[in-house]
Amino acid sequence: YPSQLLQSLFDSGYLWLAGLAAQWGLPWYLSGPLLDGVYTTVARVVAVMLPPMAIFFPLFTLLEDVGYLPRVAFLLDRGLARCGACGKQALTMCMGLGCNAAGVTGCRIIDSPRERLLAVLTNAFLPCNGRFPSLILLGTIFFGTGGLTGALLITGLIALGAGASMAASWLLNRTVLKGESSALILELPPFRRPRVGQVIVRSLLDRTLFVAGRAVAVAAPAGLLWLCSNLGWGGRSLLLHLADFLNPPGLLLGMNGAALLSFLLALPANELVMPVLLMTITGGTALGGELSAGATGELLLAAGWTWQTALCAMVFIIFHWPCSTTLITIQKETGSFRWTALAFLLPTAFGVVLCMLLRLLLQLV
Repeated sequence: YPSQLLQSLFDSGYLWLAGLAAQWGLPWYLSGPLLDGVYTTVARVVAVMLPPMAIFFPLFTLLEDVGYLPRVAFLLDRGLARCGACGKQALTMCMGLGCNAAGVTGCRIIDSPRERLLAVLTNAFLPCNGRFPSLILLGTIFFGTGGLTGALLITGLIALGAGASMAASWLLNRTVLKGESSALILELPPFRRPRVGQVIVRSLLDRTLFVAGRAVAVAAPAGLLWLCSNLGWGGRSLLLHLADFLNPPGLLLGMNGAALLSFLLALPANELVMPVLLMTITGGTALGGELSAGATGELLLAAGWTWQTALCAMVFIIFHWPCSTTLITIQKETGSFRWTALAFLLPTAFGVVLCMLLRLLLQLV
């Protein structure tokens, strides 16, 4: 509901700006990229991303202020130590559910440089709030509206992501980041009454607005995708030509070229996956529009999607490269393009292998 409210406000702003552009006589090659491209992209990212972060981070900070989070790290330390990691990594994994960039920044709480790097490289296995709209939408359309099937499937995929994060930590611990797990020395503070006002202010300023601002700065140039949907040759847009080119690897992953293209073009922000996909399959001219389950389901079914396609796409939503905001954060935290590249390739390799195996399994069934 907060996302819908924000989107309605942005839609009103779009109408006002469009009227202003018409009044000033701006040509289409300026008003189109700026309004239908940059403005609509930023509006979509903010409307989808900001409300969950504004809810998640204060609640997370509230648990921190109460004194519960150190107990989470203590309880999960034994399991993570078997993977060569540290119990504090559980806290950064939880933060990754809000935003992977914030989860990477939160890895500073880990004292060991090796274990800190393990947590940084595997944080993107946890789906951030930017991936949840696509997961929920596909789960609702293809696995039952209002039923338990879609909810259980999404919950299972999140658990699979957490398990894969621990498996990746185990793999890295035995290859490029060999070493012994450090002993967790942690003082468990007493439970205390939370300072609600200070928690809200600190979480909104230090985490929510900081991450949202970085995401907007990275997502704004992606609005120029409008040009790709309006320029082309042979009566087909550049997006459709790119989708045709990517169709063979897309089918290999159990999806199609349009789906794979949407993941690639959504590198600036995961919130763009479904808008770019719908813009590609409909030949639309904007990234905006209401993504209702009914209308989206009709478009996807008309484009040849089945529940098998949706399942492979949901797996790839969990397991693919981090967004560019997270990659920039990883580069700043590690100071290395090599580790940033590994953070890009590691979840992608998991996703490619899992989708190929899932496609073969579904073909046998």
